[in-house]
This record gives sequence, C-alpha cells and structure tokens, in this order.
Amino acid sequence: MSGIILGRYLTIAGGAHLLIHSLFKKFLIKQGIGIDPPAWESIHRDIKLSIYSTLIFAFSAAFSIFQFDRGYTLLYSDIDRYGWWYLGFSFVGVLVLQDTYFYFMHRLFHHPLLFRWFHLGHHLSRQPTPWTSFAFDPAEAIFQALFLVAIVFTIPLHFATVIALIMTMTIWSVFNHLGFPLFPSSGYFRWCGRWAVGPLHHSLHHHKYTKHYGLYFTFWDKLLGTEDPNYYPVDLPDKSLQSTKDVMLSSIDN
Repeated sequence: MSGIILGRYLTIAGGAHLLIHSLFKKFLIKQGIGIDPPAWESIHRDIKLSIYSTLIFAFSAAFSIFQFDRGYTLLYSDIDRYGWWYLGFSFVGVLVLQDTYFYFMHRLFHHPLLFRWFHLGHHLSRQPTPWTSFAFDPAEAIFQALFLVAIVFTIPLHFATVIALIMTMTIWSVFNHLGFPLFPSSGYFRWCGRWAVGPLHHSLHHHKYTKHYGLYFTFWDKLLGTEDPNYYPVDLPDKSLQSTKDVMLSSIDN
C-alpha cells in the first residue's frame, strides 16, 4: 500500500511539475503566467513530509481492507446491490462530506495552540508547488486518514467509487497547489471560479492564513465569512491569464 500511494503521489505531482517547469514552461510564460523557479529545498521538505503521510495513509488503507475481509465495512463490489445511480450519488455525497470535514478541521488546525503541531509543515511552502499537495504533518495526516477510514464503516461504497474519490482528491490537491491560475475567467470557468477551489483560491490561503479553508468548494468560506473579500477570480483578464504573483500582491495590498 505504501508503494502504491507513494507511486501515485510521485507520478501525479512529479508529472505536473515536469509539465509546468519543462514541457509547457515557455507556453505558460507567453500566456502571461508568472512562474517562479522551484526552490529545491522546499520541494525536498515537501517530499519528506509526503513520505510520512504515505505511511499513515497506507496503514489506514490496509486496516480498511483487513476489516473488509472480516466483513465489518460497508464496502461492496456488486454494482447491482445499490444500482448504477448510487455510484454517482455516493461519489458526490462523500465529496461534500469530505469538504465539510476538511474545512472545519483545517480551520481548527490554524488555531495558534494547534498550528505548530498539526499544520505548520504544510505552510512552510509559502508559494505552493504540486509537491506541496501531499505534504502534511503526521498529526494532520492522521486526521485526514480518519475520515477515509470512517466512511467505509458508515456509508456503503463501491470499490470503484472509493478509487474515484482517492484519485479526485489527489488530482484536485495537485491542481490547487500549482501556484497560478490555469484557466481564463470566462464562460464555464467564471462559474467554477466562484464555487470551486482552484490554484489562485488556495495560493491566497498560503499567503493569508485566516482565509480560504475549503478543499473542493467555496461555499463554506462564503457562508462563514472566511473568503477573502478581495478575491475575484471572475475579474481576471479574459484575453490573457494574469500572473499569480500580481493577483496575490494586489489582493494582499487590499
């Protein structure tokens, strides 16, 4: 399990890093996206923390599989048991539950009494990179893993749904830690920028610790007043993508 989880992280985060800083670097610069060269010291630190997270997630995954073999979980493999419609319903439902759990856990870990022990390691990367996506302090990784363990005992989930959830969590986390906005703010992307957490939304969290705690969606930040009032992804120029550095400096100055 450790090898599978670590391989997934290295493949997706490493692939994103390669695309950004090698294959598509010139193209992104031409689009007006400011890309700072990665700090290798920061990347090494993130990878080290990610290895600790891998061991914790691997243990929780192995524990869940062991309990499935003993018949104690609600995992199932026969699609006809709940029907095809339930695959999509359970997938979206768990995403909403995870986003809610993460928001309140994330906000709690920013409390001064807890931050140093639970969340400091992740924020050592002021400018996030794809490698930061999995870089959690061990204590935080345990609480992240507890959610994934809890749902297999409380919600009937097909194995395909679990795999889809894990891949969505991994890819979305890497995407949110790109460090720059990837899409223009027009049409469909305008709507997404309001309701879905993206690279710019989360990058601002690494600069403003008291804002933007969401994982997938922005509605908890909106509802509880933790969205930066100067965060307006819909106002970015449509003809070219403004550099993240300019956007963040403008927001911080305001």
